[in-house]
Amino acid sequence: MKTPLSKKSSINEIKARFDADVERFSNLETGQTATIDAPLAMELITEAAIAATPEINRVLDIGCGAGNNTLRLAKSYGKSFACDLCDLSRPMLERARQRVLEATSGEVRLLEGDFRSLPLEDSAYDVVMAAAVLHHFRDDEDWVSAFRKIHRVLRPGGSVWITDLVTQESPEILAMMWKRYGAYLEFLGGIDYQQRVFDYIDKEDSPRPLTFQLDLLRRVGFTSVEVLHKNSCFAAFGGIKGPRPVQDNLDRPPTAGR
Repeated sequence: MKTPLSKKSSINEIKARFDADVERFSNLETGQTATIDAPLAMELITEAAIAATPEINRVLDIGCGAGNNTLRLAKSYGKSFACDLCDLSRPMLERARQRVLEATSGEVRLLEGDFRSLPLEDSAYDVVMAAAVLHHFRDDEDWVSAFRKIHRVLRPGGSVWITDLVTQESPEILAMMWKRYGAYLEFLGGIDYQQRVFDYIDKEDSPRPLTFQLDLLRRVGFTSVEVLHKNSCFAAFGGIKGPRPVQDNLDRPPTAGR
């Protein structure tokens, strides 16, 4: 990625792009075609949430988009739960509420804004989900504070499940994976589509290696960390918060590269 962090898209620029793309993200099967194995990743994180946290009363969906992941969780769980849908885009939030209310009778609250700055109650959620959103974090401080906050808002025994774009620690492996991803995009829509996706990733996204994020989950206090799936530049993973408080371990830098 060539664009430095200081030149990446602003929050308002990211918001504007998603405001204009509600319809595409309102389809469970095709809303994330640029993401390899998106339907499988969605299935895995929702099933893992239910397996790890069998009693689900309230869910936080960070970067919920049109609500696909909460909708899938509601259908798989089979019982109602309350949920807080968080997104920068008001049109996305309105569509997400409409769709989620068709699947659960629980309270649905809309949280418009950046998760990192929203006031959220400690130990309020049984499950946190974050799909295709964490790659918008920028520097180390962003990543550390956000992961700390995720841990803080989960109740003891709660869990977080993430699907996202990731990079690699090794430049050689990173180049190999991006080549494979480029071939996938070209197969989907041709070389022009491939270049469009690569251009907006370079401008908007700043992903980190899966190894970096797994290490950070442990360092902020998650007692169990799981990898559900990884294919090329995309991964599904998460962590479970233990029943007792754990002091985080952030007096040392992450072990995995940027």
